[in-house]
Amino acid sequence: MAASYPSIKVGVVGYGHLGQYLVERILKDGAALGLILAFVWNRNSDKLKGLVPDELVLGDLSTFAERQCDVIVEVCHPQIVKEFGLHFLSQAHFMVGSPSALSDPNLNQKLRQAAHQYNKTLYIPSGALWGGQDIQRLNDSGALKALFIRMSKHPSCFRLTGDILSDWTEGEGRRVLFRGSVAELCPLAPNNVNTMAAAAVAAGTLGFSGVQGEIVSDTALSDYHVVEVDVTGPDGFTVHTVRRNPARLGAVTGSATYNSFWNSLLMCKGHGGRVYLC
Repeated sequence: MAASYPSIKVGVVGYGHLGQYLVERILKDGAALGLILAFVWNRNSDKLKGLVPDELVLGDLSTFAERQCDVIVEVCHPQIVKEFGLHFLSQAHFMVGSPSALSDPNLNQKLRQAAHQYNKTLYIPSGALWGGQDIQRLNDSGALKALFIRMSKHPSCFRLTGDILSDWTEGEGRRVLFRGSVAELCPLAPNNVNTMAAAAVAAGTLGFSGVQGEIVSDTALSDYHVVEVDVTGPDGFTVHTVRRNPARLGAVTGSATYNSFWNSLLMCKGHGGRVYLC
């Protein structure tokens, strides 16, 4: 007998590469898994023409509540989290695809309070983070002492707010762009360090200021991104992981991350009034 799943109406905010992938998967596989596409919004709605059924296109994001979603998935930019996050949580569970927005302590606190107030869940997808649940368990037990993450990519894959990488040349090799707290890194590379932001959420006792990160430009990385994680616990306990995520030149998101987001969406069943790393 086939498994039966309760129907969940999903709104997707953003139609870049990741948004397109999620929309296509919901339209193709969602019905069998209980996922129904309620709407798709993109800043430029022209990009949706011919790709998304007209009745599913949301022209004005401020009218999202009319679609009566169970889960809203943001996969576009931290600014949307800042502008609409509280409104989303007042109506639906909210999956934050740009958790770098949570590096703003005021916004972070307000979103958590809203999740509790409205008995909704603030979902943080693991993305390219390997071992996020283990980090969270170590943190919750009070045993997490330190966390460091290094993300290395080809320079064409970075989208930085400053000009520290504007002078890169092919063949220059490895260059450390920044090393410091994830709180400092998020405004510098809001589209590139969501993996680090997810780790900072998992490591709640350390937070964005306590988790340390490093971003590295490396022209040798033409086929994949590298994410290294160093976890430190008590009495000399350490874990070091290295994740190589296949990625094309210029790609902000590695290919394996798409399926990770899909699996995170499948976990959005509603946990009520909390932050949930999925």
